[in-house]
Amino acid sequence: MQHRSLGQGLDVSAIGLGCMGMSFAYGKTDDQQSIATIHRALERGITLLDTADMYGPHTNERLVGQAIKDRRDQVVLATKFGIVRGQDGQRGVNGRPEYVRSAIDASLERLGVDHVDLYYQHRVDPTTPIAETVGAMAELVQQGKVCHIGLSEAFPDDIRAAQAVHPITALQSEYSLWSRDPEENGVLETVRELGIGFVAYSPLGRGFLTGTITTPDDFDDDDFRKHNPRFQGDNFDRNLQLVAAIREFADDRQVTAAQLALAWVLSRGDGTVPIPGTTKPDRIDENIAAIDITFTDDELQRLDQIAPLGAAAGERYAPGMVPQPR
Repeated sequence: MQHRSLGQGLDVSAIGLGCMGMSFAYGKTDDQQSIATIHRALERGITLLDTADMYGPHTNERLVGQAIKDRRDQVVLATKFGIVRGQDGQRGVNGRPEYVRSAIDASLERLGVDHVDLYYQHRVDPTTPIAETVGAMAELVQQGKVCHIGLSEAFPDDIRAAQAVHPITALQSEYSLWSRDPEENGVLETVRELGIGFVAYSPLGRGFLTGTITTPDDFDDDDFRKHNPRFQGDNFDRNLQLVAAIREFADDRQVTAAQLALAWVLSRGDGTVPIPGTTKPDRIDENIAAIDITFTDDELQRLDQIAPLGAAAGERYAPGMVPQPR
């Protein structure tokens, strides 16, 4: 397994494992199969496991904790706080210092650990200065509950403001051949300038870039993709054309579409680490093989032509959920 460094020295496997879909968002789940998948990842040398308190909510942290209880020393454990739901079910964001302190204690209990290696603010709270939130996170580092601090879906001004309070180890955002927003909004440029690692979630386009999804009927009723703009109507059909071109390229290279998509993310720089999610142990082996795929300049240009900035049809989240700069 190749390794990469996030920020100023957090050593992680070149590919991580996103655990959200094991408990949340993508329909039916199977805890035993998911635990077997985590164990397979660790056996193959993947170290970075990514979860969050809102996945479930709470159930994914418990699942990950159960899976690693006898192998904590093999894991770089990352979780997140900040996305909350009110009693009315409405989604909100909370970055107040008192919430940060209570959220970590709850996560540690669910995970069954005494510290997490990387703690992300899941979304920036528009009502709380980020310096206050990161200041509270820095206290957790001093207390030994957290080793490294990260942000998720933050924009350049907030990244810089956070970095001024405490070193930020990683910035996590959606990034793939059909979600290249961090190239347009200055996020990639900012993290590279500041020496912050970049963790790419949904590097397989929520499964779409694997080429295995051919109709919206593939989704369970409780799968959030059924209500995602990119998986609906004309957008779905247009995105199928994009995936067909990616699959053709992958066939030329004698690799899978998933491997091609992951290899492209890996090619973005040594400080970039994708965290594809899966619930199947055999997919771990497929994903890891992407590490050995390299591209010529001509091949990268071909991929830019196939999937240029803004290539995907439709927003990546439903209205009101797309992260916006403050």
